[in-house]
Amino acid sequence: MLRIIDARTGQPVPAAPARRSPTRVQAHAPGPGAAGLRVLLVADLLIRALELDGTPAWALLSHADDVDRLREEATALGIRPFEDAGASGPGVGRTVHVVHEGGAAPEGTTVAVAPADPAAPDLSDPDALRLALLERHHHARVRLDPAALDEARATLARWRRAVAAWARQPSRPVPGEVRDRLRAAWEDDLDAPGVLRVLRRVETDHGLPDGARFETYAYADRFLGLHLARDVGAPE
Repeated sequence: MLRIIDARTGQPVPAAPARRSPTRVQAHAPGPGAAGLRVLLVADLLIRALELDGTPAWALLSHADDVDRLREEATALGIRPFEDAGASGPGVGRTVHVVHEGGAAPEGTTVAVAPADPAAPDLSDPDALRLALLERHHHARVRLDPAALDEARATLARWRRAVAAWARQPSRPVPGEVRDRLRAAWEDDLDAPGVLRVLRRVETDHGLPDGARFETYAYADRFLGLHLARDVGAPE
């Protein structure tokens, strides 16, 4: 079961108390830039985790400064579209608010997102920026300096090459133990760094068939949203 830390109490709570009951995920982003993007990214991860668990989710965005620019930056980062918070929609089992640390939100279950620096990050490589943000848990401050972005860029290039190579081998299922570790990570308060640690172990575990490593990365990417299979089928 997906559990998140409620910022109001500091205690873990189920993200969706009634299984398969639609859950509203409402992002309260302050505006464009690192703080707003990180709030939307965490909301995106929450929606992905809910859907992987079979729970429909409805993505909403509260009023934000320069919302059009915020939406453009979010789209570049691979964040799904968010409807305006006033939009009508289906009945829901729970509303989860995602706010920047210290930000106000309506009464209800709340996920707080720590700051990211600098305020205006380098958006020239959105996938590298997304990975750099995922390297730190959303409760921890993250520094998006050139070194962090360069490391993320190199990791993505290496993983995409590997995934493209593994895809040329016979497919094998994700090993049950690996699948369990991935799910345990993202169901534990959206622990993206934990998911990345599993992938790094799989990358160097040459006892796993390449086809299983490919399927593992493809499965984990449903949560991470890093386009890890982007180069599959491309010329060598």
